[in-house]
Amino acid sequence: MTSVILNIVWMLIFFAVIIAFNQKLQLYSYQRNVEKAVVRLEELASKSKEDAINSIKRFAPEGTDLRGDISGFLEFFTIEPVSLDPFGVLKRLEHLLDVRRSRSIEFVSQVAPKGAKTERENVEAILEAATAVNYIYKVVRHFLLLGKKTKSLMIFVQLDMQLPMIMKQAEAYYNAQKTFASGKPIGDGLGPLVASKLVFGTVQKRIAEDIVYSEIEIDKRKVFTLKAEGPGGVVGKPGEAVKELVESLEGKVSRIIMVDAASKLEGETTGEIAEGVGAAIGDPGPEKYKIEEVAVKYKIPIDAIVCKMSLEEALTTIKKEIVEASDLIVEKVKKIIRERTNEGDTVIVAGIGNTMGVGQ
Repeated sequence: MTSVILNIVWMLIFFAVIIAFNQKLQLYSYQRNVEKAVVRLEELASKSKEDAINSIKRFAPEGTDLRGDISGFLEFFTIEPVSLDPFGVLKRLEHLLDVRRSRSIEFVSQVAPKGAKTERENVEAILEAATAVNYIYKVVRHFLLLGKKTKSLMIFVQLDMQLPMIMKQAEAYYNAQKTFASGKPIGDGLGPLVASKLVFGTVQKRIAEDIVYSEIEIDKRKVFTLKAEGPGGVVGKPGEAVKELVESLEGKVSRIIMVDAASKLEGETTGEIAEGVGAAIGDPGPEKYKIEEVAVKYKIPIDAIVCKMSLEEALTTIKKEIVEASDLIVEKVKKIIRERTNEGDTVIVAGIGNTMGVGQ
């Protein structure tokens, strides 16, 4: 009888301890997960910074304090324009993006004056990736320290739930730096790759910032194909280019066909092709708006063709599946031109994406 009572007493004490310390045990468990992630993110941020320094070092003049300069640049930020009054917000956003780009070009010219144009453009991409990794690390560290300070279980629970996606994104940007440093084509270069295959060997003309176009004929239709200039890592202003082209043709364009990379959903296959309508471009807004605005003005249909890939696949060396998909998209573009336009019509094909490693 005594042993039964003792067992009951011990069980009551055990459950009382569990109830009393359950939240603290949960807090400790979630906190440990976040701490491990922050250690890994700190490692990625440090390696990312060192890789950026090593990539730029060969283009830098003697005696330049690269470490100090790059450390400062990695903290560079852009404040979004006020959107409470939406009138003109895209023009203000475009202005800020232009200023940011000019600051980036100016900085790269200072730290890597020995680099050629293509190499300086690739350095810009390297610094953007390093800035992204550094920012992710600092944000996660902020919430870790805030959670410790406030002893808030909810902060750690929410952060722990998002860690797999956060870590995947940080790893993607870190791995992208190696590709940017080598100047190899990346998955996001699918659009320019398709455009290059359509116009290979033709004369290119500049039409907007970092954007060139070629005029070709497909099945007795006049086709203007545009892409970022390359082979440096730039995207340019394709929206401005499309707008300029349409206006120069006085709106006499039968169709706009846009080709771009798109994020794949889990379960979808890399290189899978999908077709739809609308401006297929992943910019913050200004370039997409210009395309939509000129298309509405002249009532021009917009076709969109996208190739599915993950964020890491978009930022790292282009995969075989994506290269093979580019050939299929070229044929799909030609089919759209044959079936949805008439002989003598004018068509614009826009290959959207980062043109690193993709020439004509």
